[in-house]
Amino acid sequence: QVQLVESGGGLVQPGGSLRLSCAASGFYFSSYAMSWVRQAPGKGREWVANINSGGGITYYADSVVGRFTISRDNAKNTLYLKMNSLKPEDTAVYYCAKDSTPRAGVHEYDSWGQGTQVTVSS
Repeated sequence: QVQLVESGGGLVQPGGSLRLSCAASGFYFSSYAMSWVRQAPGKGREWVANINSGGGITYYADSVVGRFTISRDNAKNTLYLKMNSLKPEDTAVYYCAKDSTPRAGVHEYDSWGQGTQVTVSS
């Protein structure tokens, strides 16, 4: 059974940083691309970042380019999202999602975590 458990969210001031983690189990983590997706209050889900199975190819939404970095440790079955220069508009629930293929950029998600809240406010 696929399990994705996010952690690392919290309250941070504008300009601050956070690192989210997603612990994966129940599948061969190193065989699948992974993504971070967020949902702000009253809005639909927005894709944030994507990484291929090997970790060498990444894609980002325009809104986070240069501020967020997605990475993975296949030995630890863990996905990360380092978020710098956070803005109030980054406030959302952040979900990690398992893609159905090893390739980045496909965005066919078949499993989701429960999400972790990130609030950017002074």
